[in-house]
Amino acid sequence: MDGSGDKISHLRQVKHIIVVLSGKGGVGKSTVTVELALTLRAAGKKVGILDIDLCGPSIPRMLGAGDQRVHQSSDGWVPIYPGNDKSVGLMSIGFLLSNPDEAVVWRGPKKNALIKQLLDDVYWDNIDYLLIDTPPGTSDEHITVVEALRDYNPDGSILVTTPQAVSTADVRREITFCRKAALPILGIIENMSGYVCPNCEVYNCGDIVFFRRTNNYFFALGMYQHLFQWRRQGFG
Repeated sequence: MDGSGDKISHLRQVKHIIVVLSGKGGVGKSTVTVELALTLRAAGKKVGILDIDLCGPSIPRMLGAGDQRVHQSSDGWVPIYPGNDKSVGLMSIGFLLSNPDEAVVWRGPKKNALIKQLLDDVYWDNIDYLLIDTPPGTSDEHITVVEALRDYNPDGSILVTTPQAVSTADVRREITFCRKAALPILGIIENMSGYVCPNCEVYNCGDIVFFRRTNNYFFALGMYQHLFQWRRQGFG
């Protein structure tokens, strides 16, 4: 990713930037973000996760790093690395809270200022992919992220939904937001759904991820196996 000037200078070291979005909460967006990171890690990539869901930062707990604290270096904030190989780095407001049960009761301008600081000050150290886990909906936080990343040509967004009509209706609004913001849509994941194998007609239900191949969308299955493996064995 190439940028101009000194704006968000640390993002120059990131090769690919993907924003993970959802139209509503509770669809498994953060879980999908973690699994995408672990899938990329399994493919030999170095990954960063930036959790900007300020009111519900769950990434640290999902990766067993909730008790860690962020440190400063001469290059900026140093991400938390839950694994010895440092193949996955994390940054979240959850690391900045003294109490994990503490509510973040901030107005929009203060939230946006922290998001800009997280984008600007985290030293990612030449990672292949940066996954940005956002709050649900289309709010000031999303506009701040998209505008801040514009000079760096992010690869695009991944939208997460569930099969329920209310959720799919909300994801349509998310699609509209991406179009208005000129943010490419890489794929749509229908989480918590079922799948019938076209070859053996075996039906699987639960913890299955869909990337639907329609025009520029694509379809994938089985990503949760890496999350299950990590939960059993931990990072190597």
